[in-house]
Amino acid sequence: MSQTFYENVVIITGASSGIGAELARQLAAQGAWLALAARHADPLDAVAEQVRARGGRALIVPTDVSAREQCEALIARTVSEYGRIDTLVCNAAAGMWATLEEVQDPALYEQIARVNYLGTVYPVYYGLSHLRQTRGRIVGVSSLAGRTGVPARTGYSAAKHAQIGFLESLRVELLGSGVSVTILLPDFVASGFHERIVGGDGQPLGKGHPVDYRRAMSTEQCARISVKAIAARKRQVIMSARGRLGQWLKLVAPGLIDRVARRAIQTGR
Repeated sequence: MSQTFYENVVIITGASSGIGAELARQLAAQGAWLALAARHADPLDAVAEQVRARGGRALIVPTDVSAREQCEALIARTVSEYGRIDTLVCNAAAGMWATLEEVQDPALYEQIARVNYLGTVYPVYYGLSHLRQTRGRIVGVSSLAGRTGVPARTGYSAAKHAQIGFLESLRVELLGSGVSVTILLPDFVASGFHERIVGGDGQPLGKGHPVDYRRAMSTEQCARISVKAIAARKRQVIMSARGRLGQWLKLVAPGLIDRVARRAIQTGR
């Protein structure tokens, strides 16, 4: 197995479940030194035990990425524990499934943006000087919804567009620094994320969301693709064939892509 991440100091936000937790497990198998961040400590404890069992090190830092001061503390705690930062994976996300007209309070858009957009800006802002020292890696786990507008996901899609715009601009700013910026664009992933998204009233939908996960990519496969892309310092990885086709069709037949996106949401596939 590749040892690209042996003793590589990796921060992962949103590490308590789903893609973040699986990234931690797979990186641990390469001997990574991990700082695991999420809002709640108990699920992080479970992931940390799995990391240690696979040969990695784990620091638990409960963090709400929408809070600037907590992101600053995450960076400081990691540097205090390990002495440096080699890789920063901004994976934390909050989902929303509602049309604009179904939203009861527009403040919901701000909540979604603070996690998906500012939850990337804050850790990168505080971690960048350390990443410059190690010629490290910045990684944003985004979504196809950040490249193509998706109905019923106006808040989520807009926030992911902002996340991508920030990371692409940052990449240009960092040319010649040795710091790479990788943007990961999964399609539907059977990670449990959609059970935590909220509806127009701001309350979790639970299993009431319309996505059919029987054909979705597994969390393990998504993490394997991600680890390879991060190791290779790829600019961007679109993780599904329809996603790659969609980006091309968007240039030549944008109206068709609108209809495809609407049908995908309506059918949950």
